[in-house]
Parts: sequence; C-alpha cells; structure tokens
Amino acid sequence: MKLYIATVGFFFLSWVVPTTLYAQAITSSTDYQIRTKSYGIGYASVFDTYLSPQEYKGIDFRMMSETMRMTKLFDGNVSLQSLFQANVGYTHNRADNNNTFSGLFNWNYGLHYQFRVTNNFKILTGGLGDFNGGFVYNLHNSNNPASVRAYINLDASVMLIWHLKIKKKPITLRYQANSPVAGFMFSPHYGQSYYEIFTLGNTDGIIRFVSLHNQPSIRQLLSADIPLGNSTLRFSYLWDVQQSSINHIRTHTYSHTFMVGFVKELYRIRRKNNLLPTPSSVY
Repeated sequence: MKLYIATVGFFFLSWVVPTTLYAQAITSSTDYQIRTKSYGIGYASVFDTYLSPQEYKGIDFRMMSETMRMTKLFDGNVSLQSLFQANVGYTHNRADNNNTFSGLFNWNYGLHYQFRVTNNFKILTGGLGDFNGGFVYNLHNSNNPASVRAYINLDASVMLIWHLKIKKKPITLRYQANSPVAGFMFSPHYGQSYYEIFTLGNTDGIIRFVSLHNQPSIRQLLSADIPLGNSTLRFSYLWDVQQSSINHIRTHTYSHTFMVGFVKELYRIRRKNNLLPTPSSVY
C-alpha cells in the first residue's frame, strides 16, 4: 500500500508542481486571455456493478469554467488551458422503483501547441492533467449504498478552431476531444465494503494503474461563440463518456449535455506602449 501511495504521489507532483510553477512564471507575459462560464442540462446514464447490476438513466446538471491564454513557449505558439467541470445527476432504473444520486468534478489543466493551418483555422494538440472526484449514491441500498469515484490521468488532447462570418457576424467554432492515456484509479474490490478499507485497513489492490485497456474514456466538446450586442454567448454540446473495468467492478457514466455561457475577453495593458494584444493570439 505504501508503494501505491508513493507512486500516486509522485505522479501527482510530477505533473502538478511543474505546470503550476510554469503557469506562475508565464502569467506576467500573458496579455490576453479568454474566460467562459457555462451552465447546462442534459441526459445521464449511470452504471456501477458495485452498487447494482442495473443501468440508471435520468437527468444531468452541469457547470463549466474555462480559461485559455497564450504562453511564450516555442515562439508563442503554445496555449495554456484550465477547464473545470462539475455535474450532478439524478437517475432511475428501468423498473422505476429505485434511484441514484451522483456527482463528479473534473479539472483539466495543460498545454496545447497551435498549428496555424490558415488565417481562419487552427489545429491544437497537447497533453492535460485530468483530475476527477465524485460519488454515486443508491437511495435504496442498505449495504454499500455509495460508491466513490477518484482517479487522475494524463490525457491526450486535440482541438480544432474555425473562424467564420455569417451575415457579417464573426463566429468561432471549436471542437475538442480529451482521452486518458495513463493514470491511477481508486476502486474497492467487488463485495468489499468501505468499512473494511478505511477502518480495518484492508487496502491491498485498491489503487490501480489505468489506461486504454481498462479505462476507455473520452470527453468531446463542440462549441460556437456568437456575438450578441456587447456580449458573446457560447453554445456548447458535451458528450462525456467515463467508463472503467477494475477489480471485477464495471462502471460507466455517459452524459449528453447542452450548455449556454458568456465569454469574457481580458486584457493586460503593456506599460511601454499601452497596446492591446490581438485576440486571435489565443483563438
């Protein structure tokens, strides 16, 4: 167990500390950034054999907060993204005689290299730290009523950005896909209670290495930024697929969520000439 904890700690620190220190270092050289907060509602499907052999379907509520800004890496062609999500789901089984309540937060933090294909089209590729925590609670279970979700990953990420005009209005379309490549996940064994883990100390094998073979997951986001008066609205569709097969326990959470939010452009004025940077430096 000590080896597992040390390994997880090394994985966490080796990603978070360098990127956090670098983020602090580049803040002073960042003149322009985009921040967005979105809220939405959609469909959720929750399945966890630790709690029940049945699939539960229902409603998903979600919020998303994103910040993007450029760095000075590789002649200013690398952008930094921080994307935070939190969702709550309320689902029921097919017989409609039992319900689950679930929640999950997710934070992606990392870098993309921007390939400027044309003046109006970019392809971004990079890697993100992926941190997740949450729960699923079965309202009618007496033994083992809840299941904890906790996992960290290093994700491969790709993003496509188009700039176009419709009736002389500038529109920005974006597609992003993140998929975990390697990480660690907490999971009890099938039939093992949390009392055994946290009180009796039976912790062997509860932290497992995960990759594409036992955690085939993906988050895909499609958005459109549309100006409206002095504001810019973002309309988004998120397809979130989180699934795993570990310690003889199979889980999945599928979400289809539509969101609406506001885009804010923040500038840092340079003292020498008081010039504002060009917004296309990020998008």
